[in-house]
Amino acid sequence: MNNKPIRFKEFVSEEESTDEALNMTQRLARGRTFKKNKAKIALGRKRAERKLASMDTLKKRARKAARNVLMKKLTKDTPKSELSLSRRQDIEKRLEKKKPMIDKLARKLLPAVRKKEMERKKGKNSAD
Repeated sequence: MNNKPIRFKEFVSEEESTDEALNMTQRLARGRTFKKNKAKIALGRKRAERKLASMDTLKKRARKAARNVLMKKLTKDTPKSELSLSRRQDIEKRLEKKKPMIDKLARKLLPAVRKKEMERKKGKNSAD
């Protein structure tokens, strides 16, 4: 058995492995896990903030931005927090069907996301 502690990236990827919604027991268990590891998570977040984001991270951000663009179109600019659970689930299902469109939009948004990251990094350096 490996006694080596898992790294932050491994921990996060382990946590994000499921695509299904969590039930109440799983949600409570996940909350306890994150509460227990909050110092490690915060440390990992600070370290990641100091580094320049990798291409994989930038692609994830572009994909998330593309999903948000489509979400805004589907909800007619209603914030996600104001939607009912059934409406959110319905929109998530519709977004699942639009994966090719999301990928295409993410590719278009990638240069903007990369530019934003470069500006963030440049701004940090000038402040230090």
